[in-house]
Order: sequence, then structure tokens, then C-alpha cells
Amino acid sequence: MAATTDPTTNLASESEKGNQQPLKMEPLDSNAPPKYEHDSASGSDGEVPKGETSDEIGNIFEGQDGKSYRTMTRWGTIFALLTNQFGIGALGLPSAFATLGLVPALITLFGSALLAWYTGFELYRYSILHPQCVHIIDLAKAAGGRTWQVIVAIGFLIQVIMFCSSAIVTISIAFNTMTEHAICTVSFMAVAAVISFILCVPRTVKFISRSGPPTVVSLVGAVLIVMISLGFADPVKAPENWTPTIKAFNNPGFRNIFNAVLKIVFAYAGNHSYVSYMAEMKDPKKDFPFSLTWLITLTTAFYTMLATGIYCLAGEYTTSPALGSAPHIYAKAAYGVVLPAILTGALANGHVGVKYMFIVCMKQMKATGEITSNTVRSWAAWMICTTIFWIIAFILANAIPIFDSIVSIQSATTYAWFSFGMSGVFYLVSRKGTHFNGAKNIAFFVLNCGIILFAFFLNGAGLWASLTEMLEIFATGDNVNGTFSCGDNSAL
Repeated sequence: MAATTDPTTNLASESEKGNQQPLKMEPLDSNAPPKYEHDSASGSDGEVPKGETSDEIGNIFEGQDGKSYRTMTRWGTIFALLTNQFGIGALGLPSAFATLGLVPALITLFGSALLAWYTGFELYRYSILHPQCVHIIDLAKAAGGRTWQVIVAIGFLIQVIMFCSSAIVTISIAFNTMTEHAICTVSFMAVAAVISFILCVPRTVKFISRSGPPTVVSLVGAVLIVMISLGFADPVKAPENWTPTIKAFNNPGFRNIFNAVLKIVFAYAGNHSYVSYMAEMKDPKKDFPFSLTWLITLTTAFYTMLATGIYCLAGEYTTSPALGSAPHIYAKAAYGVVLPAILTGALANGHVGVKYMFIVCMKQMKATGEITSNTVRSWAAWMICTTIFWIIAFILANAIPIFDSIVSIQSATTYAWFSFGMSGVFYLVSRKGTHFNGAKNIAFFVLNCGIILFAFFLNGAGLWASLTEMLEIFATGDNVNGTFSCGDNSAL
């Protein structure tokens, strides 16, 4: 049998696109993290600003003129990851189960979990080989040069802004549900955007980590309220003497099936933040696999309980977001309890989006050394980036005020790549020249090619399904308000 090699050690011959020097690095089994002779992901096209070495730029969160941001432990990272992934995505799962039927939905859920773990681990491997990278856009530049960097940066910002827009819509639904539409929905969205803006003022990922426990308690508490209430009372729209209709298999048509699959994909879509979190960990090489495994295990167990429990209790009256499935008064209580989880989800995604904008801004001002400093310039740049980010998210939330449509569109356009496709690309780039060295490498080559094709398929079919559904909803005017509308969007 041909000998196989550890794929993580086959990057010594990798070089950047353009006229850049090849990377030289120590083996991964060294006690020290790999070092690079040339930092390809910093500065403008690899150019090192005067007075700064490539290693210093590669370690921008170590603190050149300020404190170090690299303070997160493995347990802190677990809570940061839970904050990043728990919340909005989970609220669409029961309706996905109602659409697909229990058996296909569970298979899709477990398959998505395995794929999310594998692609997250590949992202970790590639990130460890490029310690100068502090977000996923840096990894894209390391893999494909300036062109890939620009494309991924645009996709990344679209993704996090759309996530935060869906959070604003969900918060407005919660406010309208709890207050019985006390004020204009646009005003509720403005309140949601302002609160999210305030939460994004702290500049370290550790603040997201500290938000983890209230996020978990909030979401679990809300789900328990819904499930317990459905145990002794019918859904709000159910007729008298109603019994739930539970289907093991369902055939709702291709478009509905695909939108349901996209909801499940969305629930595992946290990969875009992994590199940003690793950049602020004390020892990501040692601790991140532990944190990732715990994340996937906990979320899969919770998602299974949430989706099967609410669907089996609410049957054909399962709603999206799921909290509206509960009887009226309990749905109000659940929306009140879940608000912290929705807000912290907006915080987690908003933070990584703002931080990327901030780093680009500081590099343009040739102030990389101030990224972790409390200078007037660094704080002014951070606050300006935060303000711009949340204004855009607020506008988009009012332009597409439909929760399901935002979830499906962003899953099809960007999450397909950030959660799955990009990890496959990084695998192919990092193992170039070794794909056919033995059965193991061939198998992983085929697997990652399949992951990339799956991302393309989600792009095409998923975008068609989500856009046609949204246009149909707008055309019929069924349970949807116009853009920037004061109309009631409550769940009840």
C-alpha cells in the first residue's frame, strides 16, 4: 500500500499568488507555532509598513502599543461559539421539520452537524498553518491572493449584515408580540438596532464569551416555555378538539424542501467567525478542536430536542420563528425570555463584521499598532465602523422584513460557502500535489470536491427557491408588510 502523509505537513511548498516569496514554516509537531518568513496576509499586497515586522503584523491582537486581546481559554471559546451559533437559526428548525417530515429532517440535521464539524476542523487546520491571519478573509488571501480576498470580504460583510438584519426583524417580532403592536414596527426595529449597536461597543471577543451563559439560559428557557405550554394547551390557531398531525415523511415540493434544508444549514452556520475567535485565544492550536467538538455536540443535542419536541407538540401549526407555536400568553413570555439570545447573536455576528472593517480602516491609516490601544484614533475608527454597520443592517431589515426569506437567502448566497465550500477550497490548496498519494488522500480529495459542489448546488437551487418564495409572498401580500412599514409583524 502506498504510504500516506499527514496532510497538515504538506504546505512547505505552498506559495502566494503574485510575486511573493514562498512560505517557510516549521513542522506542526514543533512545540512552537509555525513561523512565516513572509507575511502574505497583512498590509497592502504583502507590503510591510515601515517600522513593523511581518511577525508583528501577524500578531496584531498580541498588542503592539496596547494590551493583548489573546486571552480566551478553551471554555471561554465554547461560550463564544455558543453565542455565535445559538439563537435565530434554532428558531427556524421546528418548521423545517414540519416541512420535511421527522425522518428526512433528522437525517439532514445529523448530516449537517457532521459536515459542520469536519469543515470547522479543516478551517482550524488551515488557520494554524497561517498564524498571521486574524479573520477568514486573511485566509482567503493566503490561499488565492488579492482577488480571493476581495471576493470573500464582500461575501463576508453581506453575510454578517444579513444575519444582523434578521436579528433586527426577529427582535421587532418579539416586541410586537409582547406589546400587541404598541408602536410602529420601524420604531421597534430602530430600538433593536440601537441596543445591538451598544452591545458592539466593547472591542474584544472575550465580551462575546461572557455573553455565552445568558445566551444559553435565555434560549433554553424560551424553548421550555413553549414545549411545556404545548403539553397542556393547543397552538393559538388550532381548532377545538385538535390533535397534532405528525409526519415521518413529507413531500411539500422541491422549493419548500430546499428552503427547509437551508434553515437547517443556517442553524450550523458559525464557521465565518472561527478564525476571528482563534485569533484571540491563548492557545488555539491546543484548545480550538476541543471547543469545536463541544459546540457541535451541544448544539446538535439541543437542536434535536427543540425541533422534534415543538413539531411533535404543535404539528401542522408549527410556526417560524418557533416561539409563535405556543398559546398566546406563553408565546409572549417565550419571546420576552429569548430576547437576550437574539441580541447576543446579533452581538457575535456584528462584532466580527465591525472588527474586520476596523482592522481595514486602521491599516489604511497605517495605525496597525493601535488596534488594541485605547487611543482617540482607534476608538473613533471603531465607533464609526460600528455605526455604519448597524445603519446598513437596519435599512436591510426594513427592506426585507420577512424572517424566513432573510434566513433562506443568506443561507443560499453566503453560508453555503463560509460553512462548507471554503473549507473544501482551503483543503485543496493546502494539500496541492499530494491528493493522489495513497487511498486516504484520494478519499479526502473526493470528499472535499463533493463539499465544494454541494456549496455550488446550495447557491443555485437554494437562491432560486428562496427568491421565488419571497417574491410570491410579496405578490400575494399574505401576512407581510411592505418595506419600512409600521404594520404589525407579531407572531400571533
